[in-house]
Amino acid sequence: MSERPPRPTRSADRKGSGGFQRRAAGGGRDRPAARPFGEWPGDVAILYGWHSVAEALRNPRRRIRRLLVTENAAKRLAEEGIAPHPAAEIVRPGEIDRLLEPDAVHQGIFAEADPLPSPSLEEAARCDLLLVLDQITDPHNVGAIVRSAAALRVGAIVTTARHSPAATGVLAKSASGGLEHVPFCFVPNLARALDELKKRGVQVVGLDSEGPADLLDTALRAPLALVLGAEGKGLRQLTRQTCDTLARIDLPGAIVSLNVSNAAVLALHIARRAIRTTAG
Repeated sequence: MSERPPRPTRSADRKGSGGFQRRAAGGGRDRPAARPFGEWPGDVAILYGWHSVAEALRNPRRRIRRLLVTENAAKRLAEEGIAPHPAAEIVRPGEIDRLLEPDAVHQGIFAEADPLPSPSLEEAARCDLLLVLDQITDPHNVGAIVRSAAALRVGAIVTTARHSPAATGVLAKSASGGLEHVPFCFVPNLARALDELKKRGVQVVGLDSEGPADLLDTALRAPLALVLGAEGKGLRQLTRQTCDTLARIDLPGAIVSLNVSNAAVLALHIARRAIRTTAG
């Protein structure tokens, strides 16, 4: 991964409204037409889009290294009570455009930040509801899963660092701020991690279209880990064998399968209701 290009020399910086620093026209980075995220170092999280960046600014655990905002975005931050950040600079929308892929919707706000810390597996096992991802690689799907996980109060997402998209860029945008609320627990080996969770009293349930029972009819209790496999491939064989049980999601309509992000939110809703019922 290449090093970050040098920051440009500014000839006419001045303070803008609301305490943000205004950058002079033409003061952007000299970047080529194509801007893959590989231009940034691996220890930088790229966040863009209103919800992703606003939630990061509200999160005291997130360290922002650089923040670019348009005048309209700066006004909206002020209206929502988000204090100006010392790393913020007022820029034109086109300067943010040049930092991102052509189809990226940034809504006038962009940040470079430190990645959030990852909990240990031992810490994750203390949560009442976990989500385990078995080689789900599409960042849009993983981002949507993170958003649902935040909505349904998942304690952590367990996955391997390999065969998983980085918690940055498209994933962060699709998560719509969910990254600030659901930490990733990265493990070297998923099957061994599931074994460790079981030793710590976590019920491990894999979602599988060939599962012996509907998830609605499966006895669920906290602490619980739901395991999802990649779209098309599903759970890997060793992952299937390591789960306590497998369960399917029966659907009454003409379409009998869901994409993995939709399956995740339905399974999490079922799990959260079951946990609440058994706890009561």
